[in-house]
Amino acid sequence: MRKRIMIIGLAAALIALARPAFAHAELTTSSPADRSSVSASPTELDLSFSEALNLNFSGLTITGSDKSAVETGDPMLMDGDKVLIVPVSQTLSAGAYTVNWHVLSTDGHKSSGSYSFTVTP
Repeated sequence: MRKRIMIIGLAAALIALARPAFAHAELTTSSPADRSSVSASPTELDLSFSEALNLNFSGLTITGSDKSAVETGDPMLMDGDKVLIVPVSQTLSAGAYTVNWHVLSTDGHKSSGSYSFTVTP
């Protein structure tokens, strides 16, 4: 019985230690924020993640409510490679926009997601 408890304890400890190895980069904040309304067209999107990213395999697309793509500039990383900054190359007219992002963390895990914001007149 004692041996069984030790084995279960050891297995639980190994699982707890291994868990961070399976983590994915999670979106922690964005600017503009999810479901926010902004009064002016943003000049860039800033997405902050829980882990450092690989820029070569990370990016985003922006689409308007009519499903048309918004032109963006070259992405860059800041703040220890945890913040993805993407310039918005055109002025966004009033309306709803969806941001679809995809990232590869430096530990090799892929993540993706989306959020939306609205530009008000």
